[in-house]
Amino acid sequence: MPGLCLFAMRKGPFEFSRRRLDCSFDRCRLDLGLITTMAGPIEAPRFRGGCHCGRVAYEARGMLGRAEQCNCSICTKKGYLHWIIPRENFRLLTPHEDLATYTFNTGVAKHHFCPRCGVAPFYVPRSDPDKIDVNVRCLEGFDISALRLDHFDGRNWEANIAGYKAKRDPR
Repeated sequence: MPGLCLFAMRKGPFEFSRRRLDCSFDRCRLDLGLITTMAGPIEAPRFRGGCHCGRVAYEARGMLGRAEQCNCSICTKKGYLHWIIPRENFRLLTPHEDLATYTFNTGVAKHHFCPRCGVAPFYVPRSDPDKIDVNVRCLEGFDISALRLDHFDGRNWEANIAGYKAKRDPR
């Protein structure tokens, strides 16, 4: 089915613009940071992010056209906007020993944060423990008003996760 892709293309250091390209899902895909379009492959944009004080820093690569907002207890308190990416598209620039980690409930999610300023710029999500969940609010210079926001009822996580993943990742 023909669709409309939203590409956030970098113009300069941490400045982004939106460019729309006509495509079909079978002819346009993201695969480990390389985007294949009808015109051929192009490298996915790289984003730099981190905490408030700068102790925690990372690079994330991928197409960022939508993010997810969850109403569970921890996401609501942190103000998290979720962008889940493959681990291969994430590079931690800070030594792992400089992170603090919080877990609760099932212990699957690893909520990493800066022990100095307390900001949580990324974590390993319970929904996709083989991936990284980047907090879009922690990306440098990114305009979140350009995103489509999807909402997830995390207060009722167990009842909603299967249906939400099917909708988010249709195969």
